[in-house]
Amino acid sequence: MEKWLVLVETNCKDEKRDSEYNNWYDRVHIPDALSCPGHKRATRYIIKNPAGDQGKYLAIYEVETDDIKKTMEASMKQMEAKRAAGRWTDLVETVSVRICKVENL
Repeated sequence: MEKWLVLVETNCKDEKRDSEYNNWYDRVHIPDALSCPGHKRATRYIIKNPAGDQGKYLAIYEVETDDIKKTMEASMKQMEAKRAAGRWTDLVETVSVRICKVENL
């Protein structure tokens, strides 16, 4: 089983609703994401002084899979179903997504 990190930088589209955004992310989105096959753990960080093109928030998802492409495709389908079920927010702005394979160097 290969280990991967999925790094997602985001912003809240309305700074006045930052608390609402973080509540949704921690209580709704993270549990939804971790229900996707292969997703083992998620940790969130605040980037205190983000550069102009960086997000204020960084989420790191730990994923274990033999096929990262299939796992990410399944994850995206599951997230689309969550959106259709009303488990999404209009506050999220995704700045970047990076997928990194964990190697023992």
